[in-house]
Amino acid sequence: MESTLRRTWAEIDLDALAHNYSVLRRHVGHAKFLGVVKADAYGHGAVQVSRVLQELGADYLAVSSIDEAMELRANGVTMPILILGHTPKEQVGRLIEHHITQAITCHAKALEYSEEAVRCGGTLTVHIKVDTGMSRLGYLCDGDHFSTGVDGICAACSMPGLSVEGIFTHFAVSDEPDEDSVAYTKAQFSLFCRVIDAAQARSGHHFALRHCANTGATACYSETHLDMVRPGLLLYGCGAFAQKLGLRPVMTLKSTVSTIKFYAPGTSVSYGRLFTTDRTTRMGVLPYGYADGFFRSLSNRCSLMTEYGAAPQRGKICMDMCMIDLTELPQVDVGDEVEIFGKRNSVNDLAALAGTIPYELTCAVSKRVPRIYLRGGQVTDRELLLRF
Repeated sequence: MESTLRRTWAEIDLDALAHNYSVLRRHVGHAKFLGVVKADAYGHGAVQVSRVLQELGADYLAVSSIDEAMELRANGVTMPILILGHTPKEQVGRLIEHHITQAITCHAKALEYSEEAVRCGGTLTVHIKVDTGMSRLGYLCDGDHFSTGVDGICAACSMPGLSVEGIFTHFAVSDEPDEDSVAYTKAQFSLFCRVIDAAQARSGHHFALRHCANTGATACYSETHLDMVRPGLLLYGCGAFAQKLGLRPVMTLKSTVSTIKFYAPGTSVSYGRLFTTDRTTRMGVLPYGYADGFFRSLSNRCSLMTEYGAAPQRGKICMDMCMIDLTELPQVDVGDEVEIFGKRNSVNDLAALAGTIPYELTCAVSKRVPRIYLRGGQVTDRELLLRF
């Protein structure tokens, strides 16, 4: 669907995406490239992003669920897709039919998938997940679990109905620069390599794709690139390493000034009277609030960018709108664009003020915010997730 309103919207620069892919390809050298497009490509639009990555020659995509994978298949994305999360065994037939790769995280899951694949008369391509210290999903292989973990991985490699293409792990602190985090990441990588060596020696099975380099490791630990890297937010030009690598933000979130009012000194603004004017104040109202993805924790703490400079946000952020102080920006008028985050107002800075990470802000951009896709400065597509 296409919105008829010029309210609040996200511009997705597909040229910036292509630029980032090209830079990261050069950065990782021989390694294959998996683009992480889960959570609607971190709010950027999984279908559009995946189509571009497929066109550019990426090797794999990663999603969280079979629903996300099927959305891509239904929209012409034919390249390999890895589901990182759980898929019920009843869906194995669909995985096989649509050539979707599934992560296996423990012996019980491997058995379920094997039995169901055999029942369906097909072969399910899988990647084995190793828990090296994220303590979330994967075969436990640390310390006393090493031998039993490796045995479980070897067992999966020989199960009927399964084609074990890859093995992977996930780093917990590869994006943290402190000494302890560096040591932890290197210990995770060392354990992962030992697990691979032991499993291949015991089973005789060769893993065609060994991968562990998430955003932080892709940027900072070249030794972890192995057969394939899988950058997440880095691909979208956000986070601590993007600027260092010369990457560009793909999403620019914009709104417009819908109303301008003048308030006398001593006027309280918005819920809770968090802000009170101390002078005659020229206040702009934007149709952008927490229902659009603007964190209420940022109330009265951030600035948004106009053509003529930064405008401080004033008062509590409301569900559908917020207020900005235009007293020092008399040139700004009703209808003018305001950048919430993007090329001139970094999402990294906004996330830091909110005490969170850029991932959360881009993923929070709600379904009522249209995505407008650009190539060569021209609109190529529009997308609105609301149902009509």
